[in-house]
Amino acid sequence: MKMVTGEEERVSDLLRTSESFLRYVAEWEADLAVLPLAQVVREAGGPGGVALHVVDLTVGFCDTGRLASPRIAAIVFPIVDLLCRAHAAGVKHFLLIQDAHPEGSPEFEAFGPHCVVGTPEAKTVPELEALPFSNQFLRIPKRSISPSIGTELESWMAAHPEVTRHIVVGDCTDICVYQTAMYLKMRANALMLEYEVLVPEDCVQTYDFSVERAQAIGAIPHDGDLLHLIALYHMALNGVRVVRTIT
Repeated sequence: MKMVTGEEERVSDLLRTSESFLRYVAEWEADLAVLPLAQVVREAGGPGGVALHVVDLTVGFCDTGRLASPRIAAIVFPIVDLLCRAHAAGVKHFLLIQDAHPEGSPEFEAFGPHCVVGTPEAKTVPELEALPFSNQFLRIPKRSISPSIGTELESWMAAHPEVTRHIVVGDCTDICVYQTAMYLKMRANALMLEYEVLVPEDCVQTYDFSVERAQAIGAIPHDGDLLHLIALYHMALNGVRVVRTIT
Protein backbone atom coordinates (compact mmCIF):
# COMPACT_ATOMS: atom_id res chain seq x y z
CA MET A 1 0.00 0.00 0.00
CA LYS A 2 1.60 3.23 -1.17
CA MET A 3 0.79 6.42 0.75
CA VAL A 4 0.59 9.90 -0.74
CA THR A 5 2.47 12.77 0.89
CA GLY A 6 -0.44 13.92 3.10
CA GLU A 7 -1.02 10.43 4.44
CA GLU A 8 2.67 9.98 5.17
CA GLU A 9 2.66 13.21 7.17
CA ARG A 10 -0.35 12.10 9.21
CA VAL A 11 1.31 8.78 9.98
CA SER A 12 4.51 10.54 11.01
CA ASP A 13 2.54 12.92 13.23
CA LEU A 14 0.71 9.99 14.86
CA LEU A 15 3.93 8.14 15.56
CA ARG A 16 5.51 11.27 17.01
CA THR A 17 2.59 12.33 19.20
CA SER A 18 1.88 8.79 20.44
CA GLU A 19 5.43 7.91 21.44
CA SER A 20 5.25 9.30 24.97
CA PHE A 21 1.91 7.57 25.59
CA LEU A 22 3.19 4.22 24.34
CA ARG A 23 6.22 4.56 26.57
CA TYR A 24 3.92 5.27 29.50
CA VAL A 25 1.75 2.21 28.78
CA ALA A 26 4.82 -0.03 28.39
CA GLU A 27 6.19 1.20 31.72
CA TRP A 28 2.77 0.70 33.33
CA GLU A 29 2.70 -2.90 32.12
CA ALA A 30 6.25 -3.55 33.32
CA ASP A 31 5.25 -2.41 36.81
CA LEU A 32 2.15 -4.60 37.21
CA ALA A 33 1.78 -6.00 40.72
CA VAL A 34 1.88 -9.61 41.85
CA LEU A 35 -1.27 -10.63 43.72
CA PRO A 36 -1.36 -13.61 46.12
CA LEU A 37 -4.29 -15.97 45.60
CA ALA A 38 -4.71 -16.11 49.38
CA GLN A 39 -5.38 -12.37 49.34
CA VAL A 40 -8.00 -12.74 46.59
CA VAL A 41 -9.78 -15.44 48.60
CA ARG A 42 -9.57 -13.38 51.78
CA GLU A 43 -10.92 -10.24 50.08
CA ALA A 44 -13.78 -12.35 48.65
CA GLY A 45 -14.78 -13.49 52.13
CA GLY A 46 -13.70 -17.05 51.43
CA PRO A 47 -13.34 -19.40 48.44
CA GLY A 48 -17.08 -19.35 47.77
CA GLY A 49 -16.73 -15.70 46.78
CA VAL A 50 -14.28 -16.40 43.94
CA ALA A 51 -15.05 -17.41 40.34
CA LEU A 52 -12.67 -18.12 37.47
CA HIS A 53 -13.88 -17.35 33.97
CA VAL A 54 -11.80 -19.33 31.45
CA VAL A 55 -12.39 -17.81 28.02
CA ASP A 56 -11.96 -19.77 24.76
CA LEU A 57 -9.28 -22.17 25.93
CA THR A 58 -10.21 -24.58 23.16
CA VAL A 59 -8.37 -26.72 20.63
CA GLY A 60 -9.29 -24.27 17.86
CA PHE A 61 -7.33 -21.43 19.47
CA CYS A 62 -4.43 -23.44 20.89
CA ASP A 63 -3.65 -26.34 18.59
CA THR A 64 -5.68 -26.92 15.43
CA GLY A 65 -7.41 -24.65 12.95
CA ARG A 66 -6.99 -21.31 11.19
CA LEU A 67 -7.03 -19.34 14.48
CA ALA A 68 -4.71 -21.60 16.48
CA SER A 69 -1.74 -19.69 17.88
CA PRO A 70 1.40 -20.81 19.74
CA ARG A 71 1.17 -17.59 21.74
CA ILE A 72 -2.19 -18.72 23.10
CA ALA A 73 -1.06 -22.33 23.58
CA ALA A 74 1.68 -20.97 25.84
CA ILE A 75 -0.83 -19.77 28.46
CA VAL A 76 -2.43 -23.20 28.92
CA PHE A 77 0.05 -24.27 31.60
CA PRO A 78 -0.19 -21.03 33.67
CA ILE A 79 -3.98 -21.28 33.56
CA VAL A 80 -3.97 -24.95 34.58
CA ASP A 81 -1.62 -24.06 37.43
CA LEU A 82 -3.90 -21.22 38.61
CA LEU A 83 -6.99 -23.44 38.44
CA CYS A 84 -5.28 -26.19 40.43
CA ARG A 85 -4.17 -23.77 43.13
CA ALA A 86 -7.61 -22.18 43.26
CA HIS A 87 -9.26 -25.58 43.61
CA ALA A 88 -6.83 -26.53 46.35
CA ALA A 89 -7.81 -23.29 48.12
CA GLY A 90 -11.45 -24.35 48.04
CA VAL A 91 -12.70 -22.41 45.00
CA LYS A 92 -15.61 -24.21 43.32
CA HIS A 93 -16.78 -21.80 40.61
CA PHE A 94 -15.05 -22.53 37.28
CA LEU A 95 -16.81 -21.16 34.19
CA LEU A 96 -15.57 -22.26 30.76
CA ILE A 97 -16.89 -19.65 28.32
CA GLN A 98 -16.25 -21.05 24.86
CA ASP A 99 -16.94 -20.45 21.19
CA ALA A 100 -19.50 -22.90 19.82
CA HIS A 101 -20.48 -21.58 16.42
CA PRO A 102 -23.14 -22.97 14.10
CA GLU A 103 -22.27 -23.55 10.45
CA GLY A 104 -22.40 -20.29 8.53
CA SER A 105 -22.02 -18.04 11.58
CA PRO A 106 -21.98 -14.32 10.64
CA GLU A 107 -18.81 -14.01 12.74
CA PHE A 108 -16.98 -16.01 10.10
CA GLU A 109 -17.10 -12.95 7.84
CA ALA A 110 -14.58 -11.32 10.18
CA PHE A 111 -12.55 -14.26 11.47
CA GLY A 112 -13.23 -17.13 9.10
CA PRO A 113 -14.75 -20.50 10.12
CA HIS A 114 -13.62 -21.66 13.55
CA CYS A 115 -14.81 -23.67 16.57
CA VAL A 116 -17.90 -25.05 14.85
CA VAL A 117 -20.12 -27.11 17.15
CA GLY A 118 -19.28 -30.80 16.93
CA THR A 119 -15.76 -30.31 15.53
CA PRO A 120 -12.47 -30.92 17.38
CA GLU A 121 -11.78 -27.16 17.37
CA ALA A 122 -14.75 -26.51 19.67
CA LYS A 123 -13.46 -28.90 22.34
CA THR A 124 -11.84 -27.81 25.58
CA VAL A 125 -8.06 -28.28 25.54
CA PRO A 126 -7.12 -31.71 26.93
CA GLU A 127 -5.00 -30.18 29.71
CA LEU A 128 -8.19 -28.81 31.28
CA GLU A 129 -10.22 -31.93 30.61
CA ALA A 130 -7.59 -34.01 32.42
CA LEU A 131 -7.93 -32.10 35.67
CA PRO A 132 -9.46 -34.29 38.42
CA PHE A 133 -12.05 -31.58 39.18
CA SER A 134 -13.12 -30.99 35.56
CA ASN A 135 -16.56 -32.30 36.48
CA GLN A 136 -17.03 -29.02 38.37
CA PHE A 137 -16.62 -26.92 35.22
CA LEU A 138 -19.68 -25.01 34.07
CA ARG A 139 -19.44 -24.83 30.29
CA ILE A 140 -21.07 -21.79 28.74
CA PRO A 141 -21.16 -21.95 24.92
CA LYS A 142 -21.27 -18.66 23.02
CA ARG A 143 -21.93 -17.80 19.38
CA SER A 144 -20.06 -14.50 19.27
CA ILE A 145 -17.22 -12.69 20.97
CA SER A 146 -19.74 -11.58 23.62
CA PRO A 147 -19.86 -13.83 26.70
CA SER A 148 -23.33 -12.64 27.68
CA ILE A 149 -25.47 -12.18 24.55
CA GLY A 150 -27.50 -15.34 24.02
CA THR A 151 -25.66 -17.26 26.74
CA GLU A 152 -26.31 -18.50 30.28
CA LEU A 153 -23.73 -16.20 31.86
CA GLU A 154 -26.11 -13.44 32.97
CA SER A 155 -28.45 -15.91 34.69
CA TRP A 156 -25.46 -17.50 36.44
CA MET A 157 -24.26 -14.11 37.61
CA ALA A 158 -27.71 -13.20 38.93
CA ALA A 159 -27.88 -16.50 40.82
CA HIS A 160 -24.45 -16.01 42.48
CA PRO A 161 -24.35 -12.59 44.12
CA GLU A 162 -22.02 -14.04 46.75
CA VAL A 163 -19.17 -14.04 44.22
CA THR A 164 -17.22 -10.82 44.74
CA ARG A 165 -13.99 -11.65 42.90
CA HIS A 166 -14.18 -12.61 39.22
CA ILE A 167 -10.87 -13.71 37.67
CA VAL A 168 -10.78 -13.69 33.86
CA VAL A 169 -8.19 -15.76 31.95
CA GLY A 170 -7.85 -17.09 28.40
CA ASP A 171 -7.86 -15.59 24.92
CA CYS A 172 -7.80 -13.33 23.10
CA THR A 173 -6.73 -10.43 25.31
CA ASP A 174 -8.14 -7.77 23.00
CA ILE A 175 -11.21 -9.68 21.81
CA CYS A 176 -13.06 -12.21 23.97
CA VAL A 177 -11.11 -11.67 27.19
CA TYR A 178 -11.67 -7.94 26.83
CA GLN A 179 -15.37 -8.45 26.16
CA THR A 180 -15.73 -10.73 29.19
CA ALA A 181 -13.88 -8.47 31.61
CA MET A 182 -15.75 -5.42 30.37
CA TYR A 183 -19.14 -7.16 30.60
CA LEU A 184 -18.42 -8.12 34.20
CA LYS A 185 -17.16 -4.66 35.14
CA MET A 186 -19.92 -2.74 33.33
CA ARG A 187 -22.53 -5.01 34.92
CA ALA A 188 -21.14 -4.15 38.36
CA ASN A 189 -21.19 -0.45 37.53
CA ALA A 190 -24.71 -0.44 36.08
CA LEU A 191 -26.23 -2.48 38.91
CA MET A 192 -24.10 -0.80 41.61
CA LEU A 193 -22.67 -4.11 42.75
CA GLU A 194 -19.54 -4.32 44.84
CA TYR A 195 -17.48 -6.99 43.15
CA GLU A 196 -14.07 -6.84 41.51
CA VAL A 197 -12.86 -8.11 38.13
CA LEU A 198 -9.26 -9.32 37.94
CA VAL A 199 -7.10 -10.16 34.93
CA PRO A 200 -3.65 -11.76 35.47
CA GLU A 201 -1.43 -10.83 32.54
CA ASP A 202 0.40 -14.15 32.48
CA CYS A 203 -2.88 -16.01 31.91
CA VAL A 204 -4.15 -14.06 28.89
CA GLN A 205 -2.78 -13.68 25.37
CA THR A 206 -3.68 -12.81 21.80
CA TYR A 207 -2.53 -13.87 18.34
CA ASP A 208 -0.05 -12.12 16.02
CA PHE A 209 -0.48 -11.54 12.30
CA SER A 210 2.18 -9.36 10.71
CA VAL A 211 1.50 -6.59 8.22
CA GLU A 212 3.58 -8.43 5.63
CA ARG A 213 1.67 -11.70 5.99
CA ALA A 214 -1.68 -9.93 6.02
CA GLN A 215 -0.93 -7.86 2.92
CA ALA A 216 0.19 -10.97 1.06
CA ILE A 217 -3.27 -12.54 1.40
CA GLY A 218 -5.46 -9.45 1.66
CA ALA A 219 -6.22 -9.90 5.36
CA ILE A 220 -6.22 -7.52 8.33
CA PRO A 221 -2.95 -7.44 10.30
CA HIS A 222 -2.90 -7.84 14.06
CA ASP A 223 0.10 -6.81 16.16
CA GLY A 224 -0.12 -9.26 19.04
CA ASP A 225 2.30 -7.53 21.40
CA LEU A 226 0.81 -4.06 20.94
CA LEU A 227 -2.84 -5.11 21.06
CA HIS A 228 -2.24 -7.33 24.10
CA LEU A 229 -0.72 -4.33 25.87
CA ILE A 230 -3.37 -1.82 24.81
CA ALA A 231 -6.21 -4.18 25.76
CA LEU A 232 -4.75 -4.69 29.23
CA TYR A 233 -4.39 -0.94 29.66
CA HIS A 234 -7.91 -0.25 28.43
CA MET A 235 -9.36 -2.80 30.85
CA ALA A 236 -7.46 -1.14 33.69
CA LEU A 237 -8.64 2.26 32.47
CA ASN A 238 -12.21 1.02 32.96
CA GLY A 239 -11.67 -0.29 36.47
CA VAL A 240 -10.58 -3.88 35.89
CA ARG A 241 -7.77 -4.91 38.24
CA VAL A 242 -4.92 -6.01 35.96
CA VAL A 243 -2.01 -7.75 37.70
CA ARG A 244 1.16 -9.49 36.56
CA THR A 245 0.21 -12.84 38.06
CA ILE A 246 -1.84 -14.41 40.85
CA THR A 247 0.59 -16.45 42.92
